[in-house]
Amino acid sequence: MKSSSWQQKELIFLVLYAAVFYTIVVRRSLQLSHDHYAKLYGLRPGWIAGRFNDASDAQWRNLRGNIPILTMVFGIFTLVANVLRTSFSLKAKGMAIVWSLISLAYLLYLHGACIMFIVAIASVNFFLVKILGRTKYFSYVLWIFNLSCLICNRIYEGYQFSSFGERWAYLDNYRGTFRWHICFNFVVLRMISFGCDYHWADKHNHFDQKERRVTNDKFSFPIYLCYLTYAPLYIAGPIISFNAFASQLDSPQNIYSSREVALYGFRWVFSLFLMELMSHFLYYNAFAISGMWNQLSPMDIFIIGYGVLNFMWLKFLLIWRYFRFWSLVNGIVAPENMPRCVNNCHNLESFWKNWHASFNKWLVRYVYIPLGGSQKKLLNVWVVFTFVAVWHDLEWKLLSWAWLTCIFFIPEMLVKSAANAVKVEGAFREFVFRELSAVAGAITITCLMVANLVGFVIGPSGINWLFSRFLQKEGLSTLGGLLITFYVGTKLMFHISDAKRTKERTS
Repeated sequence: MKSSSWQQKELIFLVLYAAVFYTIVVRRSLQLSHDHYAKLYGLRPGWIAGRFNDASDAQWRNLRGNIPILTMVFGIFTLVANVLRTSFSLKAKGMAIVWSLISLAYLLYLHGACIMFIVAIASVNFFLVKILGRTKYFSYVLWIFNLSCLICNRIYEGYQFSSFGERWAYLDNYRGTFRWHICFNFVVLRMISFGCDYHWADKHNHFDQKERRVTNDKFSFPIYLCYLTYAPLYIAGPIISFNAFASQLDSPQNIYSSREVALYGFRWVFSLFLMELMSHFLYYNAFAISGMWNQLSPMDIFIIGYGVLNFMWLKFLLIWRYFRFWSLVNGIVAPENMPRCVNNCHNLESFWKNWHASFNKWLVRYVYIPLGGSQKKLLNVWVVFTFVAVWHDLEWKLLSWAWLTCIFFIPEMLVKSAANAVKVEGAFREFVFRELSAVAGAITITCLMVANLVGFVIGPSGINWLFSRFLQKEGLSTLGGLLITFYVGTKLMFHISDAKRTKERTS
C-alpha cells in the first residue's frame, strides 16, 4: 500500500513537471517564431489567424499540396479495383494484373518515360531471382545487384536518356512530375524481399510465425510487378514483405472492420489539424533549414532540436498513415509505422522499433537475422545503420548520424545484458534498478537528440560547435536541466507502461 501511495504521489509530481515543461517550451517556441520569422526560409501565407505557414520541408509541402488530387485518384483506383474484383470474382493473379495496370498508369503520370528504367531494373532482378534463386550464393548476387542499383541511381541522378544515344534524348523532356530514383529506394527493398522470400520458400521460415507462407505459383511476374508498384504503398510505404502482400491478394483483409478503417481515417484528419496548428505557430523546421540554430542560446537550440524531432514524427506519421489508409481500404494490411508516440520512447531500441516500424521489421527479417541476429548484435548494428544511411541518401551527415547512433547503442546493449543477467529482488533493489534505468533513459534520449541534430539539422561539421556551446557555463546548466527533464520524462513513461500492463492483466 505504501509503495502504491508513493507511486501515486510521484505520478502527480511527474505530470505537473511535464505540464510546466511543455508550457515553457511552447511559450518560448512561440516567442522564437514571432521574433525571427522575417529571417526564416520556407514560410508562406497561411490560413489560420493570418499566420505564416512553415512549408520549408519539401516532403511535407508536396504531400500537403497534393492531398486533394491524391485522394481523388486513390478513390477512383479503389472503385475500379473493387468493381472488377466483384464483377469477375478475381483472385491473386487477376487482382495482380488489375493493380499492375492501375499502378503503371499512376507511375506513368509520376515518372513519365522514366518508367522504362523501373520496369527494366525490376525485370532484371526478377530473372536473377528465377535463375539463381535456389543456388547457394544467391544472397550475395541479390544484394550486390540491388545495392549497385541504389547507389548508381543516386550517383547518376536517375540517368539521362541522352546518355544512351541522341535518338533517345527527346525522352528527357518527359520525365514526369516526381523523380523516379527517389521512390525507387522502396522498390529496392521490395525487390530484395521478393528475392529472399523466393530463396527461403522451401525452407522453414522462422522470422515471423504469424505470416502466411505462399505457394510457388505466387512468385509470378504479374504478382511481383504488382508488389513492386502497388499504388497505395508505392511512394512511401509502409514496407510489407512479399509473402505478406501476396497472401492478401486472393481476398481483401478482414482484420479491420469498415468502421475501424473509417475511424483510422478520422484520426488521420485530426493529426493533420495538429500539424496545421504546429506549422502555423511553431516554425521549427524553418529554423533548421535557415541555419538559425547557430545564433541561438543552448536552451533555444534544445527547444528547436526537440521541436524538429516532433515535427518529423508528425510529418512521417501523416505520410505513412495516409498511404496505409488507402491500402487498408483496398484490402491490403501493411504494418503500422508509428505505433508509439516519439515522446514515449526512453531507449534507442524502442525508439527505432516505433519510428519507422515497418522498415525496422524489414531490416530484422532480411539483414539482422541473416547476419547472425543477437549473437552478433554489437557488429550487426553497424551494418544495419550504415545500410539505412546509404538507403536514405549518399550524404556524410547521414553516415555521421548512423555511426553516432551505433556508438550510443553500445552502452545501452551492455547495460541491458548486465541487467538481464542480474535478478532484481526486493523492493529496495527494484527501486534502485528503476532509478538507474531512468537515469540511463535520460542519457539515451539526450544522445538520440544529438544524433538527430547532427543527421538532420547541423550536419557533421557542426559537432564541434555544438559541444563547444554546451560545454560553456550556460550550456552546462542547460544540459543539466535537460537531463533532469528527460529523467522525469522517463519515469513518466515507466508509469504509462505499468498502467498498460495492469490493464492487460485485468482485461
